[in-house]
Amino acid sequence: MLISTGNLTSKSLEGQTAIITGAGRGIGYEAARALLWLGASVIIAEIDEGNGTSAARQLQREFGVDHAAFIQTDVGNVESVASLKSGALEKFGRVDIVINNATITPMGAVQDIPLEDWDASYRVNLRGPVLMARAFLPAMIERNAGVFVCISSVGQAYMGAYECFKAAQVHLADTLDAELQETGVYAFTIGPGLVRTPGAVAGIEALAPLYGKSVEEFFAMSEDQILSAEAAGAAYAAAVVNAEKFRGQEIGSRQALIEAGITLEGASSSTIQHREQDRQRAIELIRSIHTTLAEQADGWRERPLFERQWMFRDFKKNAGMPVEGWLKALEHSESRLAAEDQPGNQTAVPLQQLADYYENMKKLARGYEKDPKKLEDNLVVIDEWRNEVQNLISLIKA
Repeated sequence: MLISTGNLTSKSLEGQTAIITGAGRGIGYEAARALLWLGASVIIAEIDEGNGTSAARQLQREFGVDHAAFIQTDVGNVESVASLKSGALEKFGRVDIVINNATITPMGAVQDIPLEDWDASYRVNLRGPVLMARAFLPAMIERNAGVFVCISSVGQAYMGAYECFKAAQVHLADTLDAELQETGVYAFTIGPGLVRTPGAVAGIEALAPLYGKSVEEFFAMSEDQILSAEAAGAAYAAAVVNAEKFRGQEIGSRQALIEAGITLEGASSSTIQHREQDRQRAIELIRSIHTTLAEQADGWRERPLFERQWMFRDFKKNAGMPVEGWLKALEHSESRLAAEDQPGNQTAVPLQQLADYYENMKKLARGYEKDPKKLEDNLVVIDEWRNEVQNLISLIKA
């Protein structure tokens, strides 16, 4: 098993009990396998009786009948979650870990997706984790120990009915982290990356034509970023072991695997580490560039009317789009990187135009600043802004 190849042991979670929602197949099932190898007992909380029963039987054959169980669960239903809680306590006596893996993935343009699909997505992708938190966090808080994991994703066009509630799940974990700061209960979010699960394939079958691509072409766009279900599941389990380190964060599967010393096939540990360092450096640069632009825009808004209008128009002309568009584009790029995209996938952002804008700003500064010392100081600052953009460009091209 992949989980056994790193620095974790078969006793890392010994004596603990985990609930994984939607674990009848795919990533959830593989997370259950990894958690069982780590010594935990596992409850498959799955709405599909056939998948849940089959998953539990396979896990029992592999790890013994005493450590895996299936409880049919509709995560969006209060009574069903209450039954899950009572069944879990009856079977194992306590619940130490909750992984909110259950999901549905309606795809399409915002205006085309039926309202009932929006409601269904809310029910599973946000209401479900809330109900799980209400059911299982109080006992964790009382024991001053536990792990509550949310699952994130990164939105694109035609994915709103899915991504809006996954983004809300990130905010739920952030809120819980703030509320649990003085306890030994840890909440965080993990993004699995792109995984060829049955659910993902079904979603992409609906999504790919909207991009004018086949399913295979859609997957090919991110071929280097695709993980196996086993790798993503192992990452979930590894992240649980390192929950104290990850509390309050939104991490990606590769980050969790690296921390656990797990190397994916076809890539050396040093190569993976290098890619992770590049990704983290790109995130830092994007955040800094965003801060710079936001501060500049705030300063422009304080200028007299005509000067303010000229500055915004000049920025749009030279940088390729309005400053508001730039800020949103940078936020989107940061989100994609946080969800495991590598820096080279951020090509939609016209960074060279932003670098050229700063070069033009230097020319303007030379024309209107007559004080040599002030001019020198201004040029140093503008160079710092431009260098950050150029450094990000270099990461993308690497």
